[in-house]
Amino acid sequence: MTLIKSISGIRGTIGGTVGDNLTPVDAVKFASAYGSWLKEETKTKHPKVVVGRDARISGSMIQQLVMNSLVGLGIHVIDLGLSTTPTVEIAVTLEKADGGIILTASHNPKQWNALKLLNHKGEFLNADNGKKILEIAENDTYVFAEVDDLGSITVNDTYIDKHIEEVLNLSLVDAELVKKANFKVVVDAVNSTGGIAIPKLLQKMGVETVELYCEPNGHFPHNPEPLKEHLTDLSDLVVKEKADFGLTVDPDVDRLAFMSEDGEMFGEEYTLVACADFVLGKTPGNTVSNLSSSRALRDITQKHNGTYEASAVGEVNVVEKMKANKAVIGGEGNGGIIYPESHYGRDSLVGVALFLTHLAEKKCSVSELKNSYPSYFMSKNKVQLTPGLDVDAILKGFHKKHESEEVSTVDGVKVDFKDNWVHLRKSNTEPIIRIYTEALSQEKADELAEDTIVTLKSIAGI
Repeated sequence: MTLIKSISGIRGTIGGTVGDNLTPVDAVKFASAYGSWLKEETKTKHPKVVVGRDARISGSMIQQLVMNSLVGLGIHVIDLGLSTTPTVEIAVTLEKADGGIILTASHNPKQWNALKLLNHKGEFLNADNGKKILEIAENDTYVFAEVDDLGSITVNDTYIDKHIEEVLNLSLVDAELVKKANFKVVVDAVNSTGGIAIPKLLQKMGVETVELYCEPNGHFPHNPEPLKEHLTDLSDLVVKEKADFGLTVDPDVDRLAFMSEDGEMFGEEYTLVACADFVLGKTPGNTVSNLSSSRALRDITQKHNGTYEASAVGEVNVVEKMKANKAVIGGEGNGGIIYPESHYGRDSLVGVALFLTHLAEKKCSVSELKNSYPSYFMSKNKVQLTPGLDVDAILKGFHKKHESEEVSTVDGVKVDFKDNWVHLRKSNTEPIIRIYTEALSQEKADELAEDTIVTLKSIAGI
């Protein structure tokens, strides 16, 4: 079964049978549930919704189904066409819309697509609202508009340019300083909409840009998750071009990773660390990331006399904690930058602009910048469990075993030791426990993960 229904939207593979995959019927059903919820939420007859998509092959089909389902409910649609997740988020507020839908499966392979749902602030829905939409879809409680009350579709393809201007106008972004630095950057946009947005931004900042996989045709040339093992072509081209660095984004441009001038990964975890270091140096304050993100952000925040807090995993949880903590920057260790001066959403364009300004001020190489930060290494694993095992009981057993340590149960179980940590989370879709560890060396991180797996199996009796 590859149709995953959650409070944040619906995700699945294209084709197959209704209810088991993301078929046209499922796209219509879930778009109609969202539209029905929005009409009830706004108490208006004709709400306005912004819709944009990444460059997936299935994107045009899914978008037409979604938009016309909304039209059938009497909702007016602003069609951004090819766009990015942060661009849609910004467009919702600029259009004073009542909500937004982004058609993207983020870092998933090309056979996947998804509907990601936004509120009137251009932010992801909270759990309560997501649950209401799931209930509407489950019960098929839609009331469509009569012919004289149908909605409309208005095309507006200017928002990537507007987004870029918004980024360039941020108080800490210094395009003139970046231009003087004469940077040369290689961009891998995995043949999605980052290939439109990122080169345009770089050119506006006076950066010489070498494009790699920047044609937005949806034919991903490699696994689109921005991890080291998927980026050998980028690494080779950075070295060949003698570029100052390389960068890559995922298909919907909310995850950002850099590559040093020597072709080595800067590290997704350190995208947020570097941007936070720059922002905190100019505007002291607090930071937030999720529990599975690197300890390096905490260290950098404390260096700048700020307070660091960790949230449950998930962008909506990070944003909620950022607002409560009055954080000046935050995000997730997967390369997601959330900068409230712009908006409360992960935004790679903002991350690129802040990083470039930071590097131009530092007047150092990217590898030197990386070496200036605390050095941590992470390991990500999972334990496959027999269906029927009580995962919560296993996690409680792990907690009890380590109750003398600093333990958080905000999201699964996280145990903070002096020089390392382990975070355990159960999957909502399959019988596995995800294991994240971090230590001062890769060997130690891997060793901690292996020890954790042995402990979990012992507790579970397997």
